[in-house]
Amino acid sequence: MTTLAPAAATLRIGPHTVQPPVVLAPMAGITNAPFRTLCREFSGGKGLFVSEMITTRALVERNEKTMQLIHFDETERPRSIQLYGVDPVTVGKAVRMIVDEDLADHIDLNFGCPVPKVTRKGGGSALPYKRPLLRAILNEAVTNAGDLPVTMKMRKGIDDDHITCLDAGRIAVEEGVTAIALHGRTAAQHYGGTADWDAIARLKEHVPEIPVLGNGDIWSADDALRMMRETGCDGVVVGRGCLGRPWLFGDLVAAFEGRGDDYARPTLRCVADVMVRHARLLGEWIGDESRGVIDFRKHVAWYLKGFSVGSEMRKKLAVTSSLDELSAHLSALELDQPWPEGADGPRGRTSGNNRVVLPDGWLKDPYDCGGVSAEAELDTSGG
Repeated sequence: MTTLAPAAATLRIGPHTVQPPVVLAPMAGITNAPFRTLCREFSGGKGLFVSEMITTRALVERNEKTMQLIHFDETERPRSIQLYGVDPVTVGKAVRMIVDEDLADHIDLNFGCPVPKVTRKGGGSALPYKRPLLRAILNEAVTNAGDLPVTMKMRKGIDDDHITCLDAGRIAVEEGVTAIALHGRTAAQHYGGTADWDAIARLKEHVPEIPVLGNGDIWSADDALRMMRETGCDGVVVGRGCLGRPWLFGDLVAAFEGRGDDYARPTLRCVADVMVRHARLLGEWIGDESRGVIDFRKHVAWYLKGFSVGSEMRKKLAVTSSLDELSAHLSALELDQPWPEGADGPRGRTSGNNRVVLPDGWLKDPYDCGGVSAEAELDTSGG
């Protein structure tokens, strides 16, 4: 049986107690209300489950897609929204809107996205390099948040020559941020290579005043316990490890409660039942069964990882457009297959990039913030 991590008792995010100290990472197109529902159900409601990324300009302008993305089930508490923005004034307006309209109970700020369409305009993981801009955004967010806790998620830096996490962490403390999550990779790594857990430990030592959460290469509940023991971090943020495996949050609860022999090992029959429920929830959320099943297609390979399915059936599942069709295809499989060996390992994107697309002259001066344009404020949300 796996032993409990020494710092695992309780995580405080402002007035909210997160026990066990486990957070679902915001993932574009993934951590919508249906997926959060599944993860919460498997965890018994324990943990913190964050929405996918919401663009501040789109929120302020009440973009239709964005207003759907900020929908929370009435059973979700606390309601957690992640915001992305590069303009301090717009970020402040978005936070004030959330407070005035009671749209959430916790606000997380995204400074970790490595996607080129974000970094090329100075956003995401490129932004913390510009220290004054980072400080201004955090100040506006915290000032307008009132009693709502504001946290931030970031990466180590742009690349190995431009590490920003320690400076960003100190600025966050000074501006009143409640907690910091650090993905132990640079933007240049994207999702390749191995996450640097030592960087998480260094950040924890650098900002002992507030909780530090670790993110990166948590593929199993045991990985989460090991990260906390090795880094001294106050909690973990789980992203790709739960793709096609929402029951991982049940494993995490079991691990932190000292029940390491109580991990889920579902048969293909059980996995298929979850797949159909996931697709049904998406259809109900979108308001169209076919569109829900189509949106679900991207999850199929993650759910079926390691199982003997066959290429022809995988092709059929990749073009399903109704719940009946999805159920019929899944029913044709050998459903008594046990949980595959090795299926607990890495999943999702694993390739690196090694080049970060940045605005011209971005790295010349970390204190010159003139390179950020209004175009960096994407007009739609979700990544």
